[in-house]
Amino acid sequence: MENKNFIIKYPKWIITATVLILLLSIYPITRITINPDLESYLPESMSSRINTDKIAEIFGEDEPIIIIFETDDILNPETLERIQNLSRDFNRDRNFSRVYSLFDAKDIKGEDGFLIVDPVIHRIPQTEERTENLRQEIIENDLVYNLIVSEDFRYTIIMLSSLKNMEDRELMDTIFAKLDEYPGKETININAQPYMRAEVNDKIGQDIIILIPIGLMVMFVFLLISFREKRGVLLPFSIVIFTIIIAMALLSVFGWELSLIGVLIPGMMIAIANNYGIHVISRYQELNALHPDMSMKEIVADTINYLKNPVIITGLTTIVGILGLVAHILLPASQVGVVTAISIGFALVLSLLYIPAVLSLLQKGKVQKSFGDEIKGIIPNMLKKLGNIVSDKPKGIIIAFVLFLLLAASGLFRFQVAADSKNILPDFHPFNISINIANEHFGGIKFIQVLFKGDVREPDLMKRIDYYQNEIENMPEVGTVTSLAKIIRKMSIALNDEGDEYYDKIPDSYKAISQYLELYSMSGDPEDFEEFVDFNYTHTILNIQYQADDIETMNMVINAIEELTENDPNYMFMGGYSLIDKELSEAVVKGQYYSLIFAFFAILIMLVIIFRSLNAGLMGSFPLLFSIISTFGIMGWLGIELNIATALLSSISIGLGVDYTIHIFWRLKSEITDGKNYKDAVQIAIRTIGRGITINAFSVILGFSVLFLSSFPILRSFAFLIIISIFLCLICAVILIPAICIILKPKFL
Repeated sequence: MENKNFIIKYPKWIITATVLILLLSIYPITRITINPDLESYLPESMSSRINTDKIAEIFGEDEPIIIIFETDDILNPETLERIQNLSRDFNRDRNFSRVYSLFDAKDIKGEDGFLIVDPVIHRIPQTEERTENLRQEIIENDLVYNLIVSEDFRYTIIMLSSLKNMEDRELMDTIFAKLDEYPGKETININAQPYMRAEVNDKIGQDIIILIPIGLMVMFVFLLISFREKRGVLLPFSIVIFTIIIAMALLSVFGWELSLIGVLIPGMMIAIANNYGIHVISRYQELNALHPDMSMKEIVADTINYLKNPVIITGLTTIVGILGLVAHILLPASQVGVVTAISIGFALVLSLLYIPAVLSLLQKGKVQKSFGDEIKGIIPNMLKKLGNIVSDKPKGIIIAFVLFLLLAASGLFRFQVAADSKNILPDFHPFNISINIANEHFGGIKFIQVLFKGDVREPDLMKRIDYYQNEIENMPEVGTVTSLAKIIRKMSIALNDEGDEYYDKIPDSYKAISQYLELYSMSGDPEDFEEFVDFNYTHTILNIQYQADDIETMNMVINAIEELTENDPNYMFMGGYSLIDKELSEAVVKGQYYSLIFAFFAILIMLVIIFRSLNAGLMGSFPLLFSIISTFGIMGWLGIELNIATALLSSISIGLGVDYTIHIFWRLKSEITDGKNYKDAVQIAIRTIGRGITINAFSVILGFSVLFLSSFPILRSFAFLIIISIFLCLICAVILIPAICIILKPKFL
């Protein structure tokens, strides 16, 4: 029994089955959790994650939290008192393993042959003279100056090490509560991964709550304007709602969490899920207007018979294109690919079963004036004129497209990859402001940890680390470098007079270094070394703080470290979040290549199979190449970076954009088979199927445009670029492909 007869004979069964599936999907949605941790988006096998985790096993898994205070002069008594109170309370809080501020920093001095380790601030100065004395002492202390106090004394920091005992939001609420407990006039900005995760977590939930209702409302209005008929609105609109429910349920069923990238899923469903229903409604309205003698069941049967092949084919090509995301290295990207592909398949099935089933139970609707000899409406009039232009001037159109492509493609020379997660949150967010302050006044916010294994009291090891430190500090990108070797040299200055053999040098003997460390522990706190050396003195770390706005700068710093330590027998590896940032950026690029290549060649092969012609595959792929090259070129011209969101662009645009070309090919083939010449076939195709394609494309564009309201700049950039890409695919299908067909007259049509 054919599908069309089954649908017409058993419409209520189809509707009932659809409702049951939706009811079963509601429970999994209630169990969805959010994952804002960008680090977890990378496979666990990536070297940066493995090395950073190994360092954490030795030195603890504490996460740094940097609180930056800004005022005219941080040495004023009110600011110092506030920092003192906060440092004291944070030190008492068991959620923090280490607190470092002006009141925790040490001043290492020598006195009568003894090593004296005192706090930088004994008491808060109340006179101008004492304030200036303290200022000079800080300037002379390279363990404080430009590390926790800026050169101009406008900024100071409190650095906390979180033990990860609390959820991110709870931790940040605790910190904010402390800051509120001791108010002041200082401007405060915070830089910390827990802070970013907490903010991302909140904004993901906020986006889901805001974007879905607004997106649905926009789509409803658009369908109403396009079809001017209740069934033309409610049926495709219901498919969108059903598909969103299925997509979100699938996340939970597969045991996946809602990621930052996952926010795109409901937006994609709003933009894509009604595509096939739109073609069904458009064909129904065409038949209703042109064949008033046909019954509703005959219209439904003819609509399904005419559309089932092109709609199934376009649905499959969209699914295959989006499945290109499965080849992406980023875990959430591949998850989005799987969930979206299955959900689009569901939307495709509902469009060919559920919508016709409902239509078959309804009476014939109002005849739309968009068809027939009397053309009315903006889109029909525009398409009629466009068809005349394409048929009259095909060569001029091809030349215009080539010139545009060359201009857009020149922007590829300016194309850049995002170097970090700075663009996740808005520019004005305190997290990003803190990055700018750290880059300008504290040598950068990126950190690399270089791990060495061996007895750290061995002079050769300490001297090599001291040498690396001096060489790395000379790099303009590097702000500060700290290590146990730096502290030992600081002690040598305190214990020796200037001009002495051992002044400002690493001692030559194991015993001397051991004595230095012992003297420090007698006067200071041995825990001061925890940042640089483990309990057994068998591992030590070189901490490098630097700034980099691009991958090239990051690679320059990393390569310099690798060259310096290349033959060091004690060198183990590097770790740190900036290396994870770098590997995340590289994964974005690789994922872009893999998903693009997979999607493009899969679509090309499908087109060859569908139309049984290599030329069809090549011609059908050209709009995709045109769209992708132009879009990436525009990214270069506008300075939009490739990031975890924009990297999804190519697979999604390929999956969606190829549909328009297939529909045009299908209609042209139908008209030419009926005896029309190429020019007449083009005019008819643009005026008829072009209407459904245009409505389809603009519904996708409107669906994605809702992402402009997202809390995340990268999702707003994605929305802008996918809209450009879809529009380019549309004009290629409606204008360029028909023009090429008139010139080449391909045999597969």
